[in-house]
Amino acid sequence: MSLPHTDPAPAEAAAAPFDPRAFEVVPARAFEDLRVGEVFRAPSRTLTDAHAAAFQTVSADNHPVHYDVEWARRHGHAAPVVHGLQVLAFTAPGATLFPHFIGDVFISFLELSCTFLAEVHSGDTLYPALTVTGLEPQGDNGVVTTAASVHNQRGELVLEGHHKYLLRRDRTRG
Repeated sequence: MSLPHTDPAPAEAAAAPFDPRAFEVVPARAFEDLRVGEVFRAPSRTLTDAHAAAFQTVSADNHPVHYDVEWARRHGHAAPVVHGLQVLAFTAPGATLFPHFIGDVFISFLELSCTFLAEVHSGDTLYPALTVTGLEPQGDNGVVTTAASVHNQRGELVLEGHHKYLLRRDRTRG
């Protein structure tokens, strides 16, 4: 009977003192390491009435289309409609691993836009993603453009848009 192979590296790493500043979820990358076409997904999430109520509280949006079943039906909706800004929030970079990949090079979130393409209701499962569509070096910095998308459980695109971020470039890399 053979013993499983053991790698001495984990034991050596465990002996090193822990440095919280060096703790990373994924290895951080520079602007120059990003590629057009890369996709950063957020975990899927099924929206519930509790999510909608929490967002209504935070946003102070009290329009009955968001909480009154009968009002919504009388106005042509199958059910109360989840707030559009709540759906947009699922494209926040922090909902994905993107901020972990860019590490300390992030400077600012420059802009966003979106189009709401289909209604979202309680019980829908959303699948958000950010896809890198542009990389524009600008001196010591660079602008990253991502396409933001949210699909539902039926494969329907319910939101599309874009985000732009300003990142610090690694000037040692040309």
